[in-house]
Amino acid sequence: MADKSAIEWTEATWNPTTGCDRISAGCDNCYALSLAKRLKAMGSAKYQNDGDPRTSGPGFGVTIHADALNIPHRWREPRTVFVNSMSDLFHARVPLDYVRQVFEVMAATPRHTYQVLTKRASRLARVADQLDWPSNVWMGVSVETEQELARIDHLRAVPAAVRFISAEPLLGPLDDVELAGIHWLIAGGESGQGARPVDPAWVRALRDRCANAGTAFFFKQWGGRTPKAGGRLLDGRTWDEMPSRELTPAR
Repeated sequence: MADKSAIEWTEATWNPTTGCDRISAGCDNCYALSLAKRLKAMGSAKYQNDGDPRTSGPGFGVTIHADALNIPHRWREPRTVFVNSMSDLFHARVPLDYVRQVFEVMAATPRHTYQVLTKRASRLARVADQLDWPSNVWMGVSVETEQELARIDHLRAVPAAVRFISAEPLLGPLDDVELAGIHWLIAGGESGQGARPVDPAWVRALRDRCANAGTAFFFKQWGGRTPKAGGRLLDGRTWDEMPSRELTPAR
């Protein structure tokens, strides 16, 4: 399919915005920042706007792509779509009116399921009541260490059909994580140059917490030099749980 994704927990990507800025430790080895630099060098039109070198980089300045809004309408077959794999929809430099336009597209294409992931959980919480939340939108926050646990509290206030946590790259134990109101948790190690190793005990603890809370658990990767370098097996098997179909729109 066009725009098919290699990310294990989704099927396609859609980038109505591109670019971002580092805000926490999980951003240190951002794959999207590195990819944007390569795409700029290749002449890709979407990646010619540079970001602040202190927090961003070549080709990774926050940029609105209104011409991309119509893309999901052209996908006739239902698919699961990761929104803004190369950006953050709730970045301060993405106007609220434009966020609304993205949500309008998602509402107008109920055959698709949309996964939106942000590190800007405080802005998400501030504007959530100014958005219409269609039942095909899953909303998630990134939580790499215990320092980011407050993002989950913001997420719980959002009326999304599915609320999820992305603990990737997992950079420390999440011993105090509370999963009430959370339907799905993705865990994974970091990949790329200088990848920081993940302790298997951190991953097992999250898996067991999910089991006790009734939260679906997805283990994406151990990471390493490349995303697939360490494989995906945890205790001899893969963990590919997804939120219950009862929480998601009928296809």
